[in-house]
Amino acid sequence: MLRERAPRIQARARGAGSVSGSSSILRIGTRGSALALAQTRVVASAVAKASGLEVEIVPIATEGDHSKESLATLGGTGVFASALREALLAEACDLVVHSLKDLPTDSYPGLRIGAIPKRADARDALCARDGLTLEGLPPGARVGTGSPRRAAQLRGWRPDVEVVDIRGNIDTRLRKVAEGELDAVVLAAAGLGRIGRLDAVTEFFELGKWATAPGQGALAIEVRDNYSSTFAAMLKAIDHSSTRLAVLAERAILARLEAGCAAPIGAAGVVDGDMLFLTATVYAPDGTSSLTSSHALVLEGSPSERALLPTELGNRVAGELLTLGAADIVPVGAVL
Repeated sequence: MLRERAPRIQARARGAGSVSGSSSILRIGTRGSALALAQTRVVASAVAKASGLEVEIVPIATEGDHSKESLATLGGTGVFASALREALLAEACDLVVHSLKDLPTDSYPGLRIGAIPKRADARDALCARDGLTLEGLPPGARVGTGSPRRAAQLRGWRPDVEVVDIRGNIDTRLRKVAEGELDAVVLAAAGLGRIGRLDAVTEFFELGKWATAPGQGALAIEVRDNYSSTFAAMLKAIDHSSTRLAVLAERAILARLEAGCAAPIGAAGVVDGDMLFLTATVYAPDGTSSLTSSHALVLEGSPSERALLPTELGNRVAGELLTLGAADIVPVGAVL
């Protein structure tokens, strides 16, 4: 059974009984946006099926939801994650659901990523007026995005269009196109699919030509360190091993470069048979240059040895990007 609480929680709540086995309710914390709730409902259904417990969704307000500043100004990834993590540590919920691309790569004391479900479509998508594609937009067209990476890519592909920094949920951004304020916006295909708005897409950007954010399309289920063996079995049941290997390799690039979403970096990890492939691109903010590195390795060894391979591969790719001069073309402080 799935139920949702009103979008407010108390600063302190009862202990996480479902983790210790004294309650039959699992409480899942999430942001309160339509997209966050939609993707959390998918996770909640999987959790309920795997655990056999009643599941309650607990919406939690974050700094990123209230502020009108750009994500880069706010500090990027952490603005959506911190409030959820504080609620989890305060035992206001038993686990939280993040968009993986919004989750900082630094470890958080007392917490860990317990499961990563199968990734949805990792591509970016153009939503333009009159069914236009990126190449079909007229010179001077206004294209909205809140992502420095997407802005750099747009400037590289179409230096004649005006890139407009925007905030707001998916419906707000699409409304700017419908009302003529913008000619197009670039959004994540996964998010559009999760809220049933793929009808707005006029072009999907193929990953081989248009790299997307590390972890894009994937969700992360974060939990406290002290969970029970029963809880661990539930997490294992909803974890998708190929997605985990791919996205952890992508995130290892960010960790090695000490970068967050303020840096225009795209990455794509793919598991094919017993091989893990990883490609990453660093873009100059003005779109005039970019650097790309691709490597692969064989997935072999014991489970504990295989768990280290994504980090090894991500470090290899990031190291080559630094050797090629990545620190010279991205914003100061974005890659150290």
